[in-house]
Amino acid sequence: ALVVVAAAATTRDLDGAKVIRVVPKTETQLRHLQQLLRRGTYDFWKEPHAVGSPVDIMATVEQLPKLSTFLARSGLKGELRLTDVGRLVKEQASERSIGRAMDWTSYHDYDEINEWLLQLATDYPELVTVEQVGTSYEGRIMYLLTLGKGGADKPGIFVDGGIHAREWISPSTVTYMLNQLLTNAATYDDLLSNVNFYFMPVINPDGYAYTFTDDRLWRKTRSDTGSSLGCKGADPNRNWGFHWNEVGASDSPCSEIYAGPEPFSEIEMQAVRDQITRFSSTLYAYLTFHSYSQLWMYPWGYTSALPDDWQDLDNLAQDAVAALTAVYGTTYEIGSSTNTIYAAAGGSDDWAKGVSGVKYSYTIELRDTGNYGFLLPADQILPTGEETFEGFLVVANFIRDTYSK
Repeated sequence: ALVVVAAAATTRDLDGAKVIRVVPKTETQLRHLQQLLRRGTYDFWKEPHAVGSPVDIMATVEQLPKLSTFLARSGLKGELRLTDVGRLVKEQASERSIGRAMDWTSYHDYDEINEWLLQLATDYPELVTVEQVGTSYEGRIMYLLTLGKGGADKPGIFVDGGIHAREWISPSTVTYMLNQLLTNAATYDDLLSNVNFYFMPVINPDGYAYTFTDDRLWRKTRSDTGSSLGCKGADPNRNWGFHWNEVGASDSPCSEIYAGPEPFSEIEMQAVRDQITRFSSTLYAYLTFHSYSQLWMYPWGYTSALPDDWQDLDNLAQDAVAALTAVYGTTYEIGSSTNTIYAAAGGSDDWAKGVSGVKYSYTIELRDTGNYGFLLPADQILPTGEETFEGFLVVANFIRDTYSK
C-alpha cells in the first residue's frame, strides 16, 4: 500500500504525455466516457457532455496503452491533439522570467500578481483600494481590489479568475483588463464614476502556486482530504453551496471534480463567497474567467432548465461576444452552462445568481479550442486580453447605463 501512497502524492511524469480528442457518436459512447471521467484515472481537459461534442483526455506514457484499449473497445476513434505535454510545459517554463515587473507578455506567479495589486493602491490612491479578505489553506493572503470613485451605492461588477489552478490565461486576462481600466482612467472616467469594480484575479492561490512549482496541470485546491492515497484538494468550482454535488461532480478525493466533503469546505471559496455577499445589494454582474473552449456561459450549471430571465442574459452575452469577436475574429459559443458544456453543480456562477441574486452571472471560457488547451503560449496573453476587454466593456457600459442613478 505504501507504494501506492507515494505514487499518488508525487508529481505526474508528463514527458511524452499526450492529449487525445475523441467525439462520442452514440449515447452509449458518451456514457462510457462519463463513467471514465468519474473514475478519476485520467485527466480530462475537455469533459464529455453531449453526443457529437469533442472530449479531450490527457494520458501519460504509462496510461496510453490502457486508454487506447478502452477507446477501441468503446468504438471511439482518437485524434492526437498534443504529442508531448511535458515538452510543452518545459518550453513554457523556460520562457518565464522570474521576478520581472508585471507585464502581459509572460505569465506571473501568485506573489508577483499580489505585489502588483498592492502597488496599484499606491499608484492610484483616488481610484483603488486593496484589502486582505482571506487566507488560503496554506496561508497565502487573498486580496480584493476595489476600483471606482462614484461611492459605495454605485452598481457593482465582481470579477474573479484562477479558480482552476492550471488555467493561467485567466489571471492574465483579469489583470490585463484591470490594468486597461487604470492606465486609461481618463478615457473610462464616466465608467469609473458610475460603476464599482471588484477584482480577485486568483481565487485558488495554493493551486496556482503549485502549478508554478510542482505540477503545471494541477486543477484543484491543495487542502488535505484525508485520502488514504494522499490525494489533495477539491474542485473549487464544484464546492459552492447551491445544488451542491447533485450532478457533474465526484465524492472521490482523487477525482479532478471532487466536490469537497461539504459545500464551502474550501476556505478560499468561503472568502470569495463572503465578498460577493458583502456587496450583493449593489452587484449586477459577476464574471468568472476560466479556460479553455471559447464559451460565454450563463446559469444554470446544475440543470438544463433556464433561469426565468435567460433572454436578458443571452442578449447581453451576444452583444459582448460580438465586440470580442470584432477584434481578432475569435469565435465564442453562447448559452447556459449545462446546454453549452455539461451539467455540473456547485459552480460559482450558479451560486452568485441563485443565492446572491446577481442578475448577470457569467462563466467565460477563454482561448483556445484545444490546440494548446491549458498550455496557451504567452504570446497569446495580449490578444486574449485585448479581445476579452472589449466584451467586458460592453457588460460594464450596460450595467452603468441600466443601473447607475
